[in-house]
Amino acid sequence: MAKSQVTFNKIEKEKKRLKKREEKQKKKEARRAEAKENPQGIQFAYVDFNGNLTDTPPDPAMREKVEAESIELGIPKKEDRVEEEPTAKEGKVSFFDHSKGFGFILDSINQEKYFVHVSGLIDEIAENDKVTYELERGQKGMNAVRVKKI
Repeated sequence: MAKSQVTFNKIEKEKKRLKKREEKQKKKEARRAEAKENPQGIQFAYVDFNGNLTDTPPDPAMREKVEAESIELGIPKKEDRVEEEPTAKEGKVSFFDHSKGFGFILDSINQEKYFVHVSGLIDEIAENDKVTYELERGQKGMNAVRVKKI
C-alpha cells in the first residue's frame, strides 16, 4: 500500500488555519454581543484647540474665525515677493578656447574662477579682457552668464 500524501507539516498548517478561523469567529460574536449590550453606536473622539483628543465636543464659542482671503496657497503674488536684483560682477578672462567654446573668468574681488560657455556670452571675448558678468548655478557649480566686454 502507498503511504498517504498528507504530511505532518500539512496537517499542522491546516490545524493552525482552522484555529485562526475559530478565533476570528469568536471575536466577531463578542463584538456583536457587545453592540447589543451598548446600543450607543459609534464612539466619537474630538480634537480640542490644543490638538489633543477628547471625548467632549469643542465649545463653539471658542472657535477662531479665519478669513479665506488670509490663507495663502502656493507662491505669493508677484508684488509681495522680494526679488534680488542680480548684480553684475567684474572680472578678467583668464582662459578662453574659441574652438571648444568655453573658458574661465577670474573674479576681480575674491579671485575665484568661474566657468563661462559661449552660449552665455553677449560680446566676443578673448583672454585678458575685462568683463562684467552675472552668476547662475550650473550642474557643477557657478557659471558666468550674460558676459559683456568692458
